[in-house]
Amino acid sequence: MAQRSTTAGESTPVWPSRAWFVRPSTWTWFGFGLVLMVYADLAWRRRWMSDDGLIVLRTVRQILAGNGPVFNIGERVETNTSPLWTGILSVLGLIPGVPLEGISVVTGLVFSVAGLFFGLDGARRLYQPMAFHGLAPAGALVVCALPPFRDFATSGLETGLITLWLGGTWWLLVRRTSTMDDLRTWPVAVVAGLGPLVRPDLAIFSGVALLALLVLLRPGRRRALRLLAVAAVLPLAYQVFRMGYYGLLTPNTALVKEASEADWGRGWTYFVDLVQPYWLWLPLLILAAAAVTFKSTVDKTFAVLTAVPLVGAVLLSLYVIRVGGDFMHGRMLLPALFCLLLPVLALPVTRVTTALLLAVGIWAFVAAGSLRPPYSASPRAVGITDERSFWSRSTGHEHPILAEDYADYPSMPATLDAIRGVEGPAVLVQDYATRRWYAYPTDRPYVTVAADSMGALGLLIPLDMRLRDGYGLANPYAAHSTSLPNGRTGHQKWLPPVWELANSARLPIAAGGPVKPEDVAAARLALSCPEIMAIDVSVRDPLTAGRFADNLIGSFTRGSVRFPRVATVPVVCG
Repeated sequence: MAQRSTTAGESTPVWPSRAWFVRPSTWTWFGFGLVLMVYADLAWRRRWMSDDGLIVLRTVRQILAGNGPVFNIGERVETNTSPLWTGILSVLGLIPGVPLEGISVVTGLVFSVAGLFFGLDGARRLYQPMAFHGLAPAGALVVCALPPFRDFATSGLETGLITLWLGGTWWLLVRRTSTMDDLRTWPVAVVAGLGPLVRPDLAIFSGVALLALLVLLRPGRRRALRLLAVAAVLPLAYQVFRMGYYGLLTPNTALVKEASEADWGRGWTYFVDLVQPYWLWLPLLILAAAAVTFKSTVDKTFAVLTAVPLVGAVLLSLYVIRVGGDFMHGRMLLPALFCLLLPVLALPVTRVTTALLLAVGIWAFVAAGSLRPPYSASPRAVGITDERSFWSRSTGHEHPILAEDYADYPSMPATLDAIRGVEGPAVLVQDYATRRWYAYPTDRPYVTVAADSMGALGLLIPLDMRLRDGYGLANPYAAHSTSLPNGRTGHQKWLPPVWELANSARLPIAAGGPVKPEDVAAARLALSCPEIMAIDVSVRDPLTAGRFADNLIGSFTRGSVRFPRVATVPVVCG
């Protein structure tokens, strides 16, 4: 047997090279490839487009039509939470002959699988010195087993992009922090700084990752400032654009969901709704126990790289719990859970860990096949729901992807018939007691639809029609109204149609419809309040240099404006 000298002058045995098919690295990559294919297959079997995902696509259509990043022509309202996801789909939307829904579904799936790959390879690089017998993709089995990871890999939402960004950022940290070369570290800073553009709350993970980068590199003050400037330039540029273009400091969705308010009780319920049905604490404890067996080999770099996703997971989950969670089962907690899994997506196979890793595999098999939240058998649109199952059941399509699939939702045909039956400009409102639609004359040269569902409907109607939802996603008045006392999470706002008539219809309103003329008159008076008029001006006025500057300056206070959602309650103008 050959001998190899070490730095201390001692000799260690060098084992003969083994055939490629029995090398630990071969089995490691085989396991990675297998789990990636399984995840891609499982996610594809659950492919769909959520109604919220279709909201994004109307904005993409407006961009491609040359109308700017808006939901309605002539109304600058930021309805999408992820600017980067909107931008990516706008570029891919230039591909001819492919529906935007299909592009969104496939892109989300590719991003989700790619993010899992980067996470796996990051774990492989982290444990490489310890992986004498190879690594097993143990933590990745949790991703494959949990239905929310599979459902939101497509869905049209930014979840796939989040998975890619989290996995890619951690992979870059693990791969690049061994060098002080600026050409290698600056790309890490740029990618890590993209968090706010992926989704605003991911600025939390950006901060943790950038802090870790500085701790690992220990650059001088000047170089540290350069790295931070490189990381901040794109988010800051977009923030200036947001303030000047939309007139707000935050996306409009932050106002709609009152992200500045705390609702710990509801958030904890949302947290338990994900953890309890799948016995999620069990695989996490097993994976943690397996990871602890390597503590004797921990050095500073290993500790910092492991701490990044763990600290990020804790902070992200605390944020979600604080704001009250969401109405989609598991969705908002997936980034935190993926962060938590990053250091254990793959673990070295040893005599100690073999039994633990096998236990995770058994749990994954049981969870994937039978563990579900109690409401999954009969999903409903109240409280927390299995959103995919709800829309699949409601539309009658196993894979509701195209907007036309949503046209089979029970209330959609009547809505589309009412819109098609309108002759000339009008304001359409619905009597929610009778489900009948009423058309009111308007002096504005377009049709305005006051609706509650806006995703599929936004793609099924022409772009030059205005769709103003009571929830406030595309309606600045509703976004600045007071919340419902016990509104559903994510649907805290609901502005009655009387406000849209006050804003757009020709007065006086005829009696006998779903609204009272005196209520419309009271709402019209309330809308004349200077603070509320300033909101309308910031959204509707032509975007000149002066308007951009006024919007930018006013954005610091405009987000705090609220008015009573009940038209008969006096609005105090100050």
